[in-house]
Amino acid sequence: AYKKLKEMLPLYYKLQQSGNWDSITKPDKPIHLGESSEIIATVKDRLFRLGDLAVNDSTNVLDSALFSAAKSFQRRMGLSVDGAVGAKMITELNITPAQRARQILVNLERMRWMTPKTDSNYIFVNIPEYKMYVYTADTLTFSMNVIVGTAANSTVIFSGNLKNIVFSPYWKVPVKIVRNEIVPGIKKNPNYLEKHNMERIGGSDSLPSIRQKPGPSNSLGKVKFLFPNNYDIYFHDTPNRELFGATSRSFSHGCIRVGEPRHLAEYLLRNDTIWTKYRMDTAMNNTKETWVTLKKSVPVVIAYFTAWVDNNGVLNFRKDIYGHDARLAAKLFTN
Repeated sequence: AYKKLKEMLPLYYKLQQSGNWDSITKPDKPIHLGESSEIIATVKDRLFRLGDLAVNDSTNVLDSALFSAAKSFQRRMGLSVDGAVGAKMITELNITPAQRARQILVNLERMRWMTPKTDSNYIFVNIPEYKMYVYTADTLTFSMNVIVGTAANSTVIFSGNLKNIVFSPYWKVPVKIVRNEIVPGIKKNPNYLEKHNMERIGGSDSLPSIRQKPGPSNSLGKVKFLFPNNYDIYFHDTPNRELFGATSRSFSHGCIRVGEPRHLAEYLLRNDTIWTKYRMDTAMNNTKETWVTLKKSVPVVIAYFTAWVDNNGVLNFRKDIYGHDARLAAKLFTN
């Protein structure tokens, strides 16, 4: 991964030396296939120089070639892939080659920090990509969308070992949420806990200890996956499935919501003959918790990369959603 990303640097150094990377004016509304605009010729030139457009021309029409090139660029920037030239796409095109080169250097530095891999079976999550990758014998088995923490409740970067699956889990509500959301809710509505399928399990009147019982409305959904750590971070299901369709998916309080929890559970228990599909269905729709300890724990890596080369050899960039790149760049570069 390090070698592939490093090989992309010369292109951006060359583009940086060639100059002429003035900002393109953002359109008032997206430009679609067959439409024309005075900015299209510049967009074509830029996508040609970046390698997304095979053949350049100077016309101002969004033709089929530009439509395909726009989708290629949108895909590797993590934008909505619709082939239309809109404000978000122009924002990414306006990032200068010098800025991209620095972004690559920051991520190369971050790669040097990675702990050496000790197992060929592992789960890798890239926070800015909102994506989980599951590897078996160093081969990608499947991937899925994830939801990560907001900027205010950022998901922590660390490594751990997934040891337990909990079907129909209780949700022990964090103190911060109890204080800021639940206590005010109880004051407004005495039936707040019952309404949200919650119960008090201790604490004081001013700061009670609260948990949410298993059920369709449980914030953790039907299953959670535990890898012991000091940050209280874990994978879990969610009843809010519609959020997985969003392009930017930083909505959680810090934990990682997985797009296909059933698929992940089946994979982790694939060699355990006790866990048939029927038993799993029953456990996921129960009114009490069921804990499962994996026969062999699975390494988990939670990482933060905003630039990388994917399995198809394509260079990807993502937004620095937590400001980690900016802070590292301030240490690496003096100007």
